[in-house]
Amino acid sequence: MMKLKLFLKNSARHAALNILIISFLIGGCSSSITPTYLKENIAQDIQDICRKEYQLDVKAKLMGQTLWLYLPIEDIFIKSDKPEKYLERFKIEHNKEEFQGKLLKLEYLIKAVPEKEKYQEYKFNKTASEKINNVWKVLRRVIFSMERLKEGEPKFFCLVIADIKNGLEIKEIFYYLDIKKVSYEFISIGEYQHRAIQDSNISADIIGDKEGNHLRYGELTLEDFIAKQIDHRIKLKFQKPEVDTNVDIDKEIIKIVVHTIKTYELRDFTAVELNNLMNNSKIILNQGAVLTNPD
Repeated sequence: MMKLKLFLKNSARHAALNILIISFLIGGCSSSITPTYLKENIAQDIQDICRKEYQLDVKAKLMGQTLWLYLPIEDIFIKSDKPEKYLERFKIEHNKEEFQGKLLKLEYLIKAVPEKEKYQEYKFNKTASEKINNVWKVLRRVIFSMERLKEGEPKFFCLVIADIKNGLEIKEIFYYLDIKKVSYEFISIGEYQHRAIQDSNISADIIGDKEGNHLRYGELTLEDFIAKQIDHRIKLKFQKPEVDTNVDIDKEIIKIVVHTIKTYELRDFTAVELNNLMNNSKIILNQGAVLTNPD
């Protein structure tokens, strides 16, 4: 279990779940003139299709503009017969991003460490992968055929895959337009993997929970999504890793912040505050400085 905890803790360097999803995002797109799925029925429709076509007991819940999907399965991961090699160059000891009112505040402690080869000893179980892919087939069908309203339709999706036997879960959060953009090749698969937020959790509360009762359901705002995506991009940047050990960490994080805010055209903020806990330094960028900063 300890090695599996390390796998989940460092899973940002592995895009395994994204890779499972991508094959169904780029396999051809269509959209009908008349919507097949209406907002008020979307959660029930997804549950019904998953149960009828794939014998999967998925729980779906619409919270405002956020659609939650909960897939309870067993043994998500198994030991790999060919462990994947990766490089460790940084250690992230602290990484927190949140909006405090209209101020986006970041705190981070990231250390460069001697480069070291490590091995990923777990991989996705084939049976679990097939179940996840089937849920994505259903979700993709609904996304491309659902009712589009001026306001109120689902914008954010949160897919939770829970291993109810071993007490662990993977959560993926994504934005509706990002799915459409990667499907129509307006953005690359690599960019999509940076936009789709992955998180993981280990808890005894997950064991045996077929209904998703341990989850704290809620509606995501654009600000919530941006803060979580910045956190995700920082993990990818320094855990994958995407940069050398001699890089300027503050500058790399500023690039991430600027790119993410511009991508989603966020304007309702006053400033960004970066707190580097490694050297107790603080950088404050007002809205103008962020929006005019090249990314």
